[in-house]
Amino acid sequence: MLRRTWGSRSLRVLAGLCAVVFVLVGWSSATTPVRGPHSAVELFFLRDQIQGLPVQFGTYFVTAGRCAGCHGYDSLGMASVDSNGVSVNVVDDWRSTMMANSARDPFFLAKMEHEGLVNPALQSQLEHNCLKCHAPLAVFEQQLLGNPPFTAAHLDTSVMAMDGVSCLACHMQNPDAAGHYFSGDLHFDSARVWGPYTQEQINEAIMEFFVGFTPDQGAHILDGRVCAGCHTAINQPVDLDGNPTGTSFFEQTVWQEYVNSVYYGTEENCRSCHLPRIEDSITLASEYAFLEGQSPFGKHHLTGGGTFMLKMMKAHIGPLGIPATPVQFDSTIARSERHLRSSVEMSLQMADRTDDTLFLDVALTNIIGHKFPSGFPNRRAFVQVVVVTATHDTLFHSGGWDQDYEVLGHDTVFEPHYDVIDRNDRAQIYEMVMGDVNGDVTTTLLRAVTPLKDNRLVPIGFSTAHPSYDTTVIAGDALTDPDFNHDALGLEGNGGDIIHYHIPTNGYDGPLQVKARVWFQQVPPRWNREMFSHSGTRIDAFRTMYDAADNTPDLVAADSMVVLGNGMPEPGGGLAVFPNPTRDGLVRFTLAGAGTVRAYDAGGRQVPVTTGRHGDAWWCRLPEEPGTYHLVVGEGGRERVARVLRLR
Repeated sequence: MLRRTWGSRSLRVLAGLCAVVFVLVGWSSATTPVRGPHSAVELFFLRDQIQGLPVQFGTYFVTAGRCAGCHGYDSLGMASVDSNGVSVNVVDDWRSTMMANSARDPFFLAKMEHEGLVNPALQSQLEHNCLKCHAPLAVFEQQLLGNPPFTAAHLDTSVMAMDGVSCLACHMQNPDAAGHYFSGDLHFDSARVWGPYTQEQINEAIMEFFVGFTPDQGAHILDGRVCAGCHTAINQPVDLDGNPTGTSFFEQTVWQEYVNSVYYGTEENCRSCHLPRIEDSITLASEYAFLEGQSPFGKHHLTGGGTFMLKMMKAHIGPLGIPATPVQFDSTIARSERHLRSSVEMSLQMADRTDDTLFLDVALTNIIGHKFPSGFPNRRAFVQVVVVTATHDTLFHSGGWDQDYEVLGHDTVFEPHYDVIDRNDRAQIYEMVMGDVNGDVTTTLLRAVTPLKDNRLVPIGFSTAHPSYDTTVIAGDALTDPDFNHDALGLEGNGGDIIHYHIPTNGYDGPLQVKARVWFQQVPPRWNREMFSHSGTRIDAFRTMYDAADNTPDLVAADSMVVLGNGMPEPGGGLAVFPNPTRDGLVRFTLAGAGTVRAYDAGGRQVPVTTGRHGDAWWCRLPEEPGTYHLVVGEGGRERVARVLRLR
């Protein structure tokens, strides 16, 4: 009897499945014969679990595992491959990034716990606010359902939370709201999934059938506004007793920094670097041979400039439950290193040499669309200059680090910004230093009320008169540095800085080797001290990983030169020209009195230039045509030569 009942139920289930099959067979576009081992019906069921990523449907959102069915790796090598047959599928590029693992990031988890321990009365609110950006699908699924706020108590058991910043966190954002709401206050549009292509370019019926979303083109995806909601964090700080100060603190303002740059409103926006585009024709979905390829295509590399946390997560894939392979992490790490090394241009020049002093200038130019470094305020960059004699004795060393990876000579409170460095125990560190209500340094985010120092290199075009400057201020001694973000004419907006090194030679008059480096640290040791003074499950776990990790700084830029005993550099002819390379054609140099200035192009032809004097320096404007020029300056019966690169 029980068997007959079970059999009847089985027949009813089978009949229902057959009905589904008939419906699928009757459907037109999505059931056009596919090229591959599975029918459309099989694909419908098989795509519930794909490529090691969990699938969870909510009322409003679905995890990236569902998207991987079409936009992940295509074993047939037809979809998501470039013209060389290399897979560029968005899922595999994404899964080993900081965004994909934003809810697993052990530093983030430790910092969130630290903030709650410092302000226990605000713990739930803090966690909810943090997770808006680090676990957005879980947070907003609960919010849209009218449920209590999502907090860290729900984190470990939530599949949606562990998806981090996944597909729909960006592609379902409302285009009218993007760029207008910040601090994780994201607004979503359940009717559309927005991408870079129009409905006429794609077959929207496929996505509608398989995941129930209608794709459409969104300008906010193309111009970067979709990034603004989380890459702007505005805090409402409290005093040391946990009482609100009634003020706001701009913890990170990557979007506003971009708005206050020469790149805003152009094709050079967030996706230009973080989702680099290729012109190859890319088939967007696997198993559909009839789909036309689309171009251009944005690779979902989503890399920043740091490798420290990527390497840490790669070393703990299993314990952190990360659905990515070591090889995928290696790819993301390599991309991050390339990204970092294309962030800053550097030029090392000798300005002069006397009997007892070598005068060096290190010129830096930020060539990315926001401050360098930017984002979370723990990140810092610093400059290292080493001068060595012919017998390999170190004459000068600024900006090294000790066995704990702390910058040598770092002041007890914080290292100020320098225009001139003349001692080994001073180093140029580009960073934001936060102050509490008493003006003391703090690394507790909710206690930060003012920046005590912010000399991070600003982007080209940055202006203190821009409407967004109140969110992106320069703070500390950089404000009075005449070279900081000012060109040879004193005009604002060159995105650079010149550090003048006055190096005592102690009577040595022989040849010198000079090396200059810019280094970056994603998680500097000093920034962790306040957090490590507390104990908690997540803090302790991160401390263990951190202590075992190699925190050697990442190289950003490098330059070197040899200074001969007569004070003439080799090569370069002794003329120090800044900036070099130059983007606007305007350079400056020192000239004691009257002289002559000529310029020649790479072919040896003399070209017209304009020159003038500004303060103690002379300036010269090169022709508009990009290329290599030789600047010849005559002074006191001798000529000095510098090779200058004019960029487009």
